[in-house]
Amino acid sequence: MDPVIAKGTCFPLFAFDVARAIDLDAAERRILAGTERQTVKQRRRAPANFEYRPAPLRVTRQGEAHVLGAYRTAPTLELVLYDFGAISASYAVSIEGSLMGLPALAYELWGNERLVADARRHVEELLATAGDAALRPRVANVVEDYSIFQIEAFATPCPASALWTEHGHTVAQVLRAEPRTLSQQEVADATASRLSFGPDDATFIDTDATLLFDAEGDDVRAVLEFANIQLLEMRFLDQQLDDVLEGAYELLQPRPTRIGAPGRGGPDLRRLARLQLDGAILFEQVTNALKLVGDQYLARVYSLASRRFHLGEWDASITRKLQTIDSIYAKMADRTASRRMEILEWIIIVLIAVSIILSVVPVLPRH
Repeated sequence: MDPVIAKGTCFPLFAFDVARAIDLDAAERRILAGTERQTVKQRRRAPANFEYRPAPLRVTRQGEAHVLGAYRTAPTLELVLYDFGAISASYAVSIEGSLMGLPALAYELWGNERLVADARRHVEELLATAGDAALRPRVANVVEDYSIFQIEAFATPCPASALWTEHGHTVAQVLRAEPRTLSQQEVADATASRLSFGPDDATFIDTDATLLFDAEGDDVRAVLEFANIQLLEMRFLDQQLDDVLEGAYELLQPRPTRIGAPGRGGPDLRRLARLQLDGAILFEQVTNALKLVGDQYLARVYSLASRRFHLGEWDASITRKLQTIDSIYAKMADRTASRRMEILEWIIIVLIAVSIILSVVPVLPRH
């Protein structure tokens, strides 16, 4: 029988890169209403230092209800500001009713342009309110959307194991945002990344969505929300590094210059060094903002999300590009130094030639 959800909520998430960095204390002072520092609710034993560093700022804003087929969003949304210049916007959709209704909702949410535009508008308004608390503010075009379907209770008892056995096909449809019938191979792949802390909870993590069967899943949702933000920042940083590399390769191309001309080595070198430093700092902030050492379950959640999001591959790509930029910087620095030495040599040659000429040419008589 199709289980009926007695209590549950879907959380569509939209992550944006909005600034070089955000001073959360200054932003909190400017945003006067509906703010609180986000912390991870720990219902399982964990060390005291399991926390964001620094804690993001959560802001509740009034919005409008959006119709999504047979469902609708709540008239409020939450925005979470991170100190490394990212904001995550999340909506809430009540999902009480048949489990088989969720694939249609997942399909509505996948790439929903109305929600993306609405989330971007709220992010821009909040960024304007934050003012100079945001360093170099601008909302990037890239956006990372994700959906978390949290089921807190069924109308009749349903063991967690039934979600990957009896109802595995429906769960896979939710995770893949596909209302059509899926193959057994697709169902097996979609539901493969799952974990449980006890017999009455289960978490299915996929590339675009998570189905969470847990009455107290706030900590899991927080970890997934951060992983989505991390994926956004890695995608954004990878794109920025691609642009830097393209420009750096052009800078390395030989350009005709006059003998003794200073060239553009100095400004180009400084610009490349600044971009290299910005990329390295952002990469370090994103990868070290959340510490999960000691909480084995949440560490497994993050590890599973990392594999589904391919964060390891993004990490390797960014590291490789940063190393390439470092190598290009070294080559440009060497070329600039060589150019300066060449200019100094020409100056010395000219001075020697002038001194020789002055020594052999007789002094003109004065009249």
